[in-house]
Amino acid sequence: MIDRSDIRKELKNCLVETTALGLPNGRKGKVRDIYDLGDRLLLVTTDRQSAFDRVLAAVPFKGQVLNMVSAWWFERTRHIVPNHVISIPHPNATLAKKLDVFPVEFVMRGYLTGSTGTSAWTLYQNGERNLGGNILPDGMKKNQRFPEPIITPTTKSDVHDESITPEGILETGLMSREDWEKASNIAFSLFRFGMETARKNGLILVDTKYEMGRTESGEIVLIDEIHTPDSSRYWLAEGYEERFEKGIDPENIDKEFLRLWFRDNCDPYKDAVLPEAPEELVIELSSRYIKLFEMITGNEFKPMRGNLVESLGEAVRGII
Repeated sequence: MIDRSDIRKELKNCLVETTALGLPNGRKGKVRDIYDLGDRLLLVTTDRQSAFDRVLAAVPFKGQVLNMVSAWWFERTRHIVPNHVISIPHPNATLAKKLDVFPVEFVMRGYLTGSTGTSAWTLYQNGERNLGGNILPDGMKKNQRFPEPIITPTTKSDVHDESITPEGILETGLMSREDWEKASNIAFSLFRFGMETARKNGLILVDTKYEMGRTESGEIVLIDEIHTPDSSRYWLAEGYEERFEKGIDPENIDKEFLRLWFRDNCDPYKDAVLPEAPEELVIELSSRYIKLFEMITGNEFKPMRGNLVESLGEAVRGII
């Protein structure tokens, strides 16, 4: 079992930049670096922690957790939909098929929740009853489970995703009706399976997003990531019902506390330079990612140590 002292030793050994790999056709995202290899993509999940559309910190083992959680779920959802994974050459990397990607994110929600100005619960509190084309009844409470999961799609953007209804997707030609119906049905199946699996492991999968693409033959394929701590909200299942009845927020294991620290100590949207995140907060966040890995998968986390860029380079040398 890895403890906080182990995490502390790795604070200066995070995978933040991958340019030293010397790979061609790279594109740097908020967390993931993507290398175009022609008919394949190399997706390298770094330890960068992003929020407010910028990088806040480097969190030991975060990239490994995200990549390996996705790999775990991809393997277990093959009966629902094929995915883009060719191989996992390194704990931080996925070699994937290159596909024609739908310009839509399939956001699934099982509960009415959230705290930001644009969250489902805030909108509902302010009188909004149409959530992505789903008409919600009056009288719902914060953190209440929907009778059935709902889908609230968004358009994809490198800056800000925009909410859109299924009708809007069809009217603007972002997807054909056939593709939308197939992909949204897949999203519902994945989410129900995810909720059921999470519950068995003591967690509630609250909401998540999926991305999908299509092969030349028209087959729909799951891409990007699935049910990770970055793409999904998880609550602890134990005590949820009691806390809900008392009007208390469920217990969670997320990164919100780090977001709040930055919001309290600077203007993360406007300040050119942000303060350095306190070590104890970074260690706590790493510990939470690892705990979620172990709860989600039921497996003990086995950390990748040493020079991560060097080991990554050795791992991918034979596949480039």
